[in-house]
Amino acid sequence: MRSNRTLFLIEVAVFTALALLLDILPLSFKIWAQGGSISFAMIPVFIVAFRWGVKGGLLSGFLWGALQVATGTAYILHPLQGFIDYAIAFTVLGFAGIFAPKIQQAVKHNNTSSYLSYIALGVLLGSFLRFVAHYTAGVVFFESAIEGQPVWLYSLVYNGSYMFPSFIICTILVFFLFHTQPRTLLKAA
Repeated sequence: MRSNRTLFLIEVAVFTALALLLDILPLSFKIWAQGGSISFAMIPVFIVAFRWGVKGGLLSGFLWGALQVATGTAYILHPLQGFIDYAIAFTVLGFAGIFAPKIQQAVKHNNTSSYLSYIALGVLLGSFLRFVAHYTAGVVFFESAIEGQPVWLYSLVYNGSYMFPSFIICTILVFFLFHTQPRTLLKAA
């Protein structure tokens, strides 16, 4: 039991660090000066969520958001906005782990279409919840950058412009990673 807990902590730490690294390397396509980029930085959090469930995913997402604040890459104008945009938005990615038991069961039974469907649902859920958090922070704390445009519409376009492509890219890459090695979804016994 102790080695399983140690493995959990090591994987959360390594994959969280990988998420931060993917986020700050020039591999991502930054489209907005105030934050928001099309990248694959969410993938490590999804890996943890699919291997360890909600608890692992939430912890990894939370730590990734905290590391962005600690390293100075966060764009914070107000403490509450920072909390929503970094603590909440990155933590909720971990809810993809809701599908972890179904994914692991499908892998054990060699049911490829089933585990790929649950992976897509998990990535969609995590990405959507992150979008909702960023969208909410945008509506509450930012004025429309375009005069005369409603702030809710600006936040929708702003956050959707990087979250939707990131969702597509992450879904494809997570599919590829796990389709080539589906047993990596299973935790060590």
